[in-house]
Parts: sequence; C-alpha cells; structure tokens
Amino acid sequence: MFNRKIPVVHRASILLANILLAGICHAAAQSPSGSTARPNVILLLTDDQGYGDLSCHGNPVLKTPNIDRLSAQSVRFTNFHVSPMCTPTRAQLLTGVDALRSAAMNVSSGRALLRTDLPTLGDIFAANGYRTAMFGKWHLGDSYPYRPIDRGFQKAVWFRSSYIGSASDYWNNDYFNDHYFDGDQLRQFEGYCTDVFFNQALAWLQERQRGGEPFFLYLPLNAAHAPLFVPERYRREYERLLAEKNLPPKQRDSLARFFGMVANIDENLGKLDALLDETGLRENTIFIFMTDNGGTAGVPFYNAGMRGNKTTLWEGGHRVPCFVRWPAGNIGRAREVNALTQCQDVLPTLIDLCKLTPPQTARFDGVSLADLLTGKAEELPDRALVVQFSRMNSPRPQKNDAAILWRQWRLLKGDELFDLSSDPHQDKNVFAQNPDVAARLQKHYDAFWASVEPALDRFQPSVVGSEEENPARLCACDWADVFLDQGGQVRRGEPKNGLWQIEVRRAGNYEIALCRWPREAKLTLGQSSPLHRGEDASYPAGVALPIAEARLRVGDQDLKHPVAPDDREARFTMRLPQGRTTLQTYFYDSTGNELCGAYYVYVRHLAESEVEN
Repeated sequence: MFNRKIPVVHRASILLANILLAGICHAAAQSPSGSTARPNVILLLTDDQGYGDLSCHGNPVLKTPNIDRLSAQSVRFTNFHVSPMCTPTRAQLLTGVDALRSAAMNVSSGRALLRTDLPTLGDIFAANGYRTAMFGKWHLGDSYPYRPIDRGFQKAVWFRSSYIGSASDYWNNDYFNDHYFDGDQLRQFEGYCTDVFFNQALAWLQERQRGGEPFFLYLPLNAAHAPLFVPERYRREYERLLAEKNLPPKQRDSLARFFGMVANIDENLGKLDALLDETGLRENTIFIFMTDNGGTAGVPFYNAGMRGNKTTLWEGGHRVPCFVRWPAGNIGRAREVNALTQCQDVLPTLIDLCKLTPPQTARFDGVSLADLLTGKAEELPDRALVVQFSRMNSPRPQKNDAAILWRQWRLLKGDELFDLSSDPHQDKNVFAQNPDVAARLQKHYDAFWASVEPALDRFQPSVVGSEEENPARLCACDWADVFLDQGGQVRRGEPKNGLWQIEVRRAGNYEIALCRWPREAKLTLGQSSPLHRGEDASYPAGVALPIAEARLRVGDQDLKHPVAPDDREARFTMRLPQGRTTLQTYFYDSTGNELCGAYYVYVRHLAESEVEN
C-alpha cells in the first residue's frame, strides 16, 4: 500500500530525466549484434466486458476461443480487481496509483484528467529504451498536456473522451469509418473501430520486429462499450444462437450485439496471436489480457455467479479477468492464482519483470506480483484494498462510498459486510455478527480516506494558449462536477452549465469562440442537427435552441453580446494573464432566459500580428 506522498514534480523535469535515462538504458540493453533480450509487452484492455463474458468462464452462449486459448496458456489471477468504471481503472493501471490520488477518478465532470506529475507506463517504458504505442480508447484527457502523445506514447491512434459517439468525440463517429487522432492530427480510418485499432497495432508490431526494437504496446479497446454497433455478420450469428432462449426481444437484440462485439474482439486477438507466432515475437512477449470494469449488457444473462455490474461495489462491479502469458519468462506453468490483486499492481510488476528503472520520484499504491509469478513467493503479504471512484451524477467522492477488500471479506458503504467464502453472491449482510472484522476494515479505510480527501477538489486544469495545441478545444465533459458527457445530451440540448478550471499558459490576447455544436458538425447556433444514419444504427436528430445572446466569463472579466441564429459561433476577444483561472459560458434566448452553457469552446492565443491596434 501507499507509504509516501508523491512530490509534485514539474512535467518538464520528468521528461528530461526520462530522455536522459532512455539514452542510458537503450545503450546498455543492446548486444554487440544490436539485438535485445528484453521482453516485449502487450497489454490488451477491453471495455465493459465482465468476468462472465467469456466462454472459458462458463458463458453458455458466447464463444471466445482465442481468449480461452490465451487463458489456458496463462497465469490467471482469479481474484483481480479494478474500478467499477473505466477512467479510474485506466489511471490506476497506467500509474500504479489509486484513482482518488491521481485525479482521474470519473468518466467526465472535470475529474477525468490524469495528474501530469505522475509517470505513466508509457513514460517509464520509453525512458528505458522501449518503443511505445497505444491504439484505442485513452480517456485520461483530451487535450495537451493530457493526451497519450504527452504521456510517453510515441505512436497513438485514439479518440477523445469516454466512448465513440460521446460529447467530446468527433461528431457523428459511429464505429465505422470514423475520424480518430493519429498523434495530434485527425484523420479518417476505413473499417470497424476494433478492426482499425488491431490493424494499426499489427502494422506497428511488424515495424518493431523488423527493427529488432523492444516494445510496449497498450491496446485499450472501446468495445464492447455501448452504443452496441457491430458488423452484421457477428450480430446475426448471435441472433441465431439466442433465438431459442426465452428472452424479451429488446434484451435479445442488445445481447446479440454485445456478444457480437466480443466475438469480433476474439477474432482480432486470434490474428494478433498468429502474427506473434509468425514473427517469432510470441516467446519473449509478456501478454496481459484484462477488462476495465464489471459487465454491462451480458450481466442479466450470465454473471459467473457474482452479484453486481459496472458502477456497483459488489464483486460483479470490479472483479475482472486478468491473464498473464510469457512463454520465455520464468513464470512457470499455466495456473490459477487466487491472491487478492488489483490493477495498480500491473505497473510495479512490469517494472520488475522487464528490469526497468522508474523515475526516482515514483511511488505506487500497487505492489509487484513478479515474485508471485516467478515462484519466488507462494503468496502476497496480507493486504486490504480499497475500491472507490467518483460517481457520474454526484462527482465528488463521499466517505464510505467504497468497498474494502480483505481475504474473503467485503465491507461495502461502511455498514454492509459479506463473507465470500460462504456467500459468494453477497446476499447476507453479516456486519452485526462480525464487529471485529468490520472495525478492522473501517480502520484501514479511514486511513486511506484521510490520505486522499484533502486533494479531492484539486481539479487538473484544461490548458489554453500552449504552443503544443493552439487553439485548444474545451468540451462540456470537463465542466467541474457537472455531468454532460453523452453525445445524446448535446443533441437534446440539455439545460446544463458549468465552469472549466483552466490554466492560461501564455499571457496575451485570445479569441474565444462559443459553440452549440462542435466545429466539424458545420451547424449554426440556431440549427438542429439532422438525423445521422450509420452503417449499423443511427443517431437521432438534435434539438434547435433559440440562442440570441452569448456570455463569457473568465476570472473577473465578464462579456456579453447578441448573436444571430445563423452564426456558427459567438466570438469574443479578451486579454488573459498567465496562470490558473476559471472559464464559464452562457447562452440565452431573446427574453433573457438561460438555455445552457456552450458545450464547445475554442480558445486561440493570438499572434501580435492578429491583434487590432
């Protein structure tokens, strides 16, 4: 567990140290022939796939032969835990630090931005001479300095925010032929999203094999997250397999789509494994498969005997598969390990297995599982774990809204205690019968809460005016403690408003454009968005808002002016000092009634030549 406070280190200092360390480690690791014996690493993370959404875990309909084969070849952690929601898991996985400590504790609401002073797996592998890449869902910050290319990943194909089709994503992305970022540039990719991310990974792996370069590949998929869009052939197969099940038509349809998405993942995993065999990379590649939280669409059908699902504190919300395969390593035979483990353990484990040198300032909440994997230890020291995250509609974490895990015991919300050894489905609250156990777990949690609570409201700022990204785009998904993250919320014109915590990187004059729709939608302030018909499904038409006036408040500056319905944006110019401040916007109708905040704001630092005298 966490023993020492992480000092706040300037990002540039970490990067400089990493660059220097990279040169040292790269030179030291090369043999005279230029080859390297260091293990490669592939970390595959699927989205919203629960413990029961695998045929090797007993699912009676879903077929996952390639994942099953990987499982059979791996050390399988059967008591492995994540957060019940995606951003916190990703933050914990990449930093080894608890989500409430890393600031990335929620899917939106200004609480999805990962602290920039925490080194990531990408930073650490890159600093040790590895080639690094990620393909898929990042969800730890959409803009500089939070993007994957700012956090140690030399190659990244990714999309903004929480899912394809979210408020922050490229407008009308629908899983097919979408626009994603390639590094910092948007471009369109042909094909289904999961196929695109795997194909990008396969091409990148072939380049690394040809160059004899050690690599760390992070492959965090958006599937099988809703909306449940999938190529027809996968859906049709599961419609057929589910036809004889006595299910309501709506559930059967969603389940067929969800299972089809998982089947597509499994097929792509088979292609990836075949490439590892063909290129000779398989033997010395540490392959980790896991999922990011408990199940969703598949839970009512089959949940492997657990109670709960995504966002819940029961076991089904946070216990997930974790398979580790390394044929050339000394991790021994494929087997089950029932030690109490969690996603924060992955980073310190990979540091030990790959013999990496982390930054001296790095401190982790997780522990290394290397000795457990290699047989140097038969069990971990006795430990208790805390599972807590930030709720979507009540974003500030509340004390005791947590699960405390110890041995077979689970303390939930401070007053519910379950003994999994006799009650795996968590049906019987034995809090009153076991006061000593409850007190022990509460004491552990109280110490944890005392260590994280003082910093819970230190929001990470959205940066404007940087040379690395100008203009910067702000999206309502980062309004502080206000939930507006869904593409459907933008289409409906939900009457919400919030403020952005921002950092002005350079003092100067700024053009600030307030938008009802993202610029790529090419819609005016007063227009509705048309119905979008995709390859597998559609997005409904959006609502027109009678916007007649716009207002911008930055710090103590407060400006307002009328706008015409056919304006695409309301533009303001103001001079901003360097440093931290807040930014908030307002749209009003012709009678002065507030409609909502601007869901999208574009902030551009102006060159002196652009400023009117």
